[in-house]
Amino acid sequence: MYLVRVVLPDEPGALGTVASALGKTGADIVAVDVMGREDDGTAVDDFVVELPLGGRADALVSACHSVPGVRVVWLSRYAAGGNLRHDLEAIEAMTEEPTDAERVLVHQAPTVFRADWAFLVHSGEGTEGTQIVHATRTAPRLPAGEAFWFPLPSARRLSIPAEWEGHGWRYVAAAAVPLGQPCRALVVGRYGGPDILDSELARLAYLAALSQSVMALASEE
Repeated sequence: MYLVRVVLPDEPGALGTVASALGKTGADIVAVDVMGREDDGTAVDDFVVELPLGGRADALVSACHSVPGVRVVWLSRYAAGGNLRHDLEAIEAMTEEPTDAERVLVHQAPTVFRADWAFLVHSGEGTEGTQIVHATRTAPRLPAGEAFWFPLPSARRLSIPAEWEGHGWRYVAAAAVPLGQPCRALVVGRYGGPDILDSELARLAYLAALSQSVMALASEE
């Protein structure tokens, strides 16, 4: 299974042409996500494809580049599989456990955003300090117990400091979103990339806000 991110002309038929080119390699297209549209008349799409036994990943790149105006910006193995309904599944999971919606979102986020890990971190005052409240199994630790992005007014991509790279943060593309307050955040990360897009930041902010709404409603019942 592979994740292929492409930039293509934002015009009728372009997506179908790329899909046909990928199909000629013997690849089975499992999912397609339209990640966003740019001001220059292009779109960014993610294809999750499965190659047959003996299939070559570089054939996927060649197939995409055979279509005029199309370029591949990312290709990697994708062990999680593909499902366009991951966002809805995360919402359903949170509503099933409303009092624990934040923890549920932490464990759903890597699948939703095709990431490697996620954690919820809170920065308190006094002796409480900065603490990771919930985390997936492969999430890195916070060097020196600090989270440089606080206070966090809104969702944003994180620029990882060089001194963090020796602590599991090397070649990480990450983003953080506040959870109800500027010093409480959900952080998701990918080792190696691809970069987190504006459309993904918007989805991350939406799911984070929804987790807070679900918990608030549960506390009123």
